[in-house]
Amino acid sequence: MKWLDLINKSKKMRFYSSQIAANILPSAFYEKQLAKILSRINDYDRDYILGRVDYCNQLARLFRVDQGIQIDDFNHKGNSAYVLDFKKAIRYFPKSLKLNYEFGDVVHVPEVPCFVKSRPINKENENAILLKLDSVRHFNFVKDNVAFSDKKDMAVWRGAVFERPQRVRLLENYYHHPKCDFGDTDKRKKGTQYYKEYMSLSQQLEYKFIVSIQGTDVATNTKWIMSSNSLCFMPKPKFETWFMEGRLVPDHHYVELKDDYSDLEEKMAYYSKNTDKALAIIKNAHDYVAQFKNNEQEQLISLLVMKKYFELSEQM
Repeated sequence: MKWLDLINKSKKMRFYSSQIAANILPSAFYEKQLAKILSRINDYDRDYILGRVDYCNQLARLFRVDQGIQIDDFNHKGNSAYVLDFKKAIRYFPKSLKLNYEFGDVVHVPEVPCFVKSRPINKENENAILLKLDSVRHFNFVKDNVAFSDKKDMAVWRGAVFERPQRVRLLENYYHHPKCDFGDTDKRKKGTQYYKEYMSLSQQLEYKFIVSIQGTDVATNTKWIMSSNSLCFMPKPKFETWFMEGRLVPDHHYVELKDDYSDLEEKMAYYSKNTDKALAIIKNAHDYVAQFKNNEQEQLISLLVMKKYFELSEQM
């Protein structure tokens, strides 16, 4: 296991231990902190903060929470990252308030306003309210010390295919390509034609081009690729999370590939030759990622997203 993997493992341990410990404190302690935290909006660019709040919570109408659960009754079993991240937000609000939520890879728009990790990117997704859920898995950024020009002039992808058409297509077309190092890491597929061993983040960062392919919803690696000195290659996202993938601009924040990857070889050749263009996209990606690195700001936005839900449901 390389050093970046060790850092991520340590981060996960700190996340679980700190959040489990935080839940020991009485709810009254957190409720008293809410007004103080919300007042921090004056320490930031107010328009920017409210813009993100309105993007994640696109509701613009009053509604009723008829079949929701009270915060006091939230008893989702276990201490999964979803549960701990959700508690990080709801513990600041009165326990009598009601809400709806849906954990997991959500690829539909709920019938009622509902807190989710992911949603389709379209104009009619207001019932899907984004929260920063499963953050320990999805929000991993890297410190990349290898310059783009010093990386291997190749593309890399590793992941479990799980028979997803978009991943199968990539391997079928490029597994044997001399400038592509792609492989299915699903151990159940060991011995099959597309199987390759796990590759650490440190090893993947040795490549100029890292391909990002959505799974059920979004691709987990998009965030850390965009924080690296490698170039993110991916088809235009169809789903989004707290990372607001719907705001990513093709060929500005990442290199857009066709859904069938037929332009992959052409794009590699272009950005290998036009290093200045590659470096500009990498800088834009770094600038985009930077907005998610301020933990206090992230907490403020999360609570404002939730507060907007309670206000529009006429509970606050």
